[in-house]
Amino acid sequence: MVGERKYKSFWSFYPYYLTEHGNPKNRFLHFVGTGLIIVFLIAGIVLQKWWLIAVIPFCGYGFAWAGHFFVEKNRPATFTYPLYSLGSDFVMFWHILTGQLDKKLEEAHRIINNPH
Repeated sequence: MVGERKYKSFWSFYPYYLTEHGNPKNRFLHFVGTGLIIVFLIAGIVLQKWWLIAVIPFCGYGFAWAGHFFVEKNRPATFTYPLYSLGSDFVMFWHILTGQLDKKLEEAHRIINNPH
């Protein structure tokens, strides 16, 4: 973690989260995993196939952790901030989907590099 900062709110954590996802391949793996979470959740409810819901953590964490361990080569933030990390993954998914990610990454780097 950058300077061993302690994050006490989601929105103060999110810029750090983004900077830990600098590699586009890692972000792509997160995007796929989060997309599958949404698909499996909806399909599980609509089809009443509860096993689809049971595999959600494996999809989400499987793709995300592969991105961190094999692509980004860093430690997933979920180990230190599990709820903030989970929420941040969905926010990042939304920012990718809506084309806002490049702007958010620039903002995140400014915030993390100049924490005042």
